[in-house]
Formats: sequence, C-alpha cells, structure tokens
Amino acid sequence: MLEPFVEICSCFTPPNQLSVEELANVYKDPDFLSQTITKMVKKYLGKDNITNKNVLLKPNWVRHSTKKDDDICLCTHPIFILTFVEFLLQWRPNSILIADAPVQGCDWSKLLTENFLNRIDQLSKSSGVNIVIKDFRRVAFSPETNELENNKKPLNDYIIFDVAEQSYLEAITSDKNLFRVTCYDPDRLAESHHKGVHKYCIAKDVFECDTIITLPKIKTHQKAGLTNAMKILVGINGDKDYLPHHRIGAVECGGDCYKGKHPLRKMSERILDEANRHRGKWLYHPLSYLSAGLWRLSKPNQEQNLAAGWYGNDTVWRMVMDLNLIAQYGKSDGTLSDTPQRTLFTLCDGIIGGQGNGPLSPDPLPLGIVAFSNDAFAMDEVAGRLFRLNIERIPLLKEAKRLNHDRIIDYYIDGVKCNLSDIDAYSTNVIMPPGWVNYDKQ
Repeated sequence: MLEPFVEICSCFTPPNQLSVEELANVYKDPDFLSQTITKMVKKYLGKDNITNKNVLLKPNWVRHSTKKDDDICLCTHPIFILTFVEFLLQWRPNSILIADAPVQGCDWSKLLTENFLNRIDQLSKSSGVNIVIKDFRRVAFSPETNELENNKKPLNDYIIFDVAEQSYLEAITSDKNLFRVTCYDPDRLAESHHKGVHKYCIAKDVFECDTIITLPKIKTHQKAGLTNAMKILVGINGDKDYLPHHRIGAVECGGDCYKGKHPLRKMSERILDEANRHRGKWLYHPLSYLSAGLWRLSKPNQEQNLAAGWYGNDTVWRMVMDLNLIAQYGKSDGTLSDTPQRTLFTLCDGIIGGQGNGPLSPDPLPLGIVAFSNDAFAMDEVAGRLFRLNIERIPLLKEAKRLNHDRIIDYYIDGVKCNLSDIDAYSTNVIMPPGWVNYDKQ
C-alpha cells in the first residue's frame, strides 16, 4: 500500500500571471492540462489499479450553472474531467463510471453540456471501454416549482450503513429531534439519526468499483468552511434525508443553526419544518414564504441564517467524517471493517477555485494548482494552507490535522519533495462565506 502523499503541480509562471483570465486559459489548453495531470499521476496510477479495473470517478457536480463564472468555479471543469478520462483510457480499464449526487434542486439536463456528453460517448466508442455517467440521487425537488420526484432509483441500488455509536454525530445526539437539512423533511431525517443510530444511504456502485478517484473543485463552504477531498464524499450518499447538516435552534438552546435566542427565529424554523413536511403539496409555498418573512423580521446578521451557514455549525463536519469512515472502511454488506478496505485517490481541480459564498454561489479564485493525493485528510490540510485558513478554527480541518499528527506524509511540489510549510509559497488569501467572515475572531 502506498504511503500517504500529496503532490502539487503549479499551472502558472510567473506568479504575477495568477489571474482568473490567465488561468481560465489553462482549461482551453488540453495539451498543457494533459501534460500537467500525467506528470503528477503516472507514478501512482497504471497497470495495478487501472488496467482491467472498474473505475469510479466522483467529480464535484453540485448544481447546474445559474450565474456568470459558474462554468469555471462551481463544478469540476468538464475539460479537466475529459483530460483525466483520456489518461485513464491509456491503461485500458474495464469500465469507467462518472457519478455524483447533486443538490435536490439541480437540473441534471443543465448540469452537463451536450459537448461534454458527446465527447464522453466518442471516447467510449473509440476506446471500447464502457463509460457511464450516473446521477446518484434518489430524490429530486425544485423549491421554485414545488415539483417532487421521489424514488428516482430503487432502494436496492443502495446500501444502508448504520455507523451507530462510531458516528462522529453520536457525541451531539440527544433524545430530541434536532438534526435538520434545510429543505428536507425533518421526520425522515429523525428515522435515520437518533441516539445510537446513524444511517447513511450509499450507492452500491461505490463498493462494486475497484478504484475510486474523486475530482473535487477546491472551494469555500458555508457550513464546513472548505470543501475538497473530504467533503466531496457526501456525494456517494444518494438520499439527502440521511445527511444531518445542522441542529435546529439557537446555540443557547442546544442547537447550532445560529446564536442569539429570538422567538421569531424559533417560529420561523418550526414553520419551515411544516413546509418541508408538505413538499410537493399546495401548502409548501405558503409556509415557506411565511417562514422566510418571519426570519427577516427577526433582523438576523450574516452569521444567522436558516441554513446554519456559519462558523458555529458543529454538525456538518461530523457527517462528513462519517462518510469518510464508510468510504475507507465500509464493506458491501453494510458493515465497517477494522482495517481499510480501499485506497481513495483525489485529483483536485484547483486551477480556478471557488471563494465567497460557496459551495453553491462561489466567485472565481485564481489558485493555479492541480493536486493529487491518496489521503483525504492530508489533502485537505494542504488545501487549508493553500487558502491561508486558520485550521484550528475550522472543525473539519482541525480533525484532519489531528488525524495526520505523527503520520509520515510525503509532500511534493512540481515533483520535488518538500516540507508542509513550503506549500505556503503557493497559497493565497480567500474571501470566506458571509457566515465565516469572523470565524478567526471567536
């Protein structure tokens, strides 16, 4: 088994060309991108883990584009994916599956361009390798149109994992039904997460593939602080009703949605719960509008929002850690092994990252790097440094750093072995999500 490593390749010379405009051109230069990716991954990927193997590629397909610049900073860039697929095909895999579970409101038909789909089809036919694209979601819902589609895929396409008392969530689980996902039915979530029970709905494909490679877009995240190698694994879960994102209520009342008790906020949350219980029915919109109106009347600041998008969110990072536990130790019978069952590789699209109100409404961040690793914890500690974040103030990264403590991890920059601190020379200041602006002043 490979020792933990993180390898970074810079996509800019000289540094003064580190602009969105210049770096956007990297995506328009397939030859340069191919050389960059090949130089990084050829030492680690080849005959042993690609040839005659079933490969799963997990990109960041969080949502279809809705605003300017989304095509370069919202999702893993399609040219980045295509370039990597072409590299893999040189090693004659048995099959390639490209899959993710976007947010429930994502329009799949708008997520992937016709050019991308046609190119994948051409590559599949010319190589003779079966390349399949799949939407892992079981549920799709548009809050705008109130259209609900349940059971897009049968439950037997998934494995239900109960992490039980091994869950990171167990320490904050009470007898009350506090866990929430902002736009989902709280009662369904309560069935999956309560004291001693923490269930996740994982696509079977994850355990039917021989090699798994995630392709994250490095971005800020309004609930977790940063999304990259660890957070991207949320997309292997096919039903968001299994994913606690926060706990309802003010911090002073045992929740972590916001700080500062307020009767209108409490009322707004309860009405939103009722709205989510009526998704797809006529009551959904009236209740949603009433909830939003009451919330505005409470005069919240940028750290107070119904989605718990702030530095005080103490739930979402725990859910992310659970999914990393399943991805690494999970077996196809729905149980966890005492030893790692697979190695997950991560190829990060950090040419243009995302900053500001990520992960759904980021602004372009000229970062100028591609990174490759076989260890999500090590990769995300590096990502935190690249973003010049205070890792001790971001629970997900702080836990990654703790798990990395005393481990031997090899770091490389442009093929040259280096120390972790040397990565700082490639870092940049980022704009955090509104609820995280003051995270370092706690």
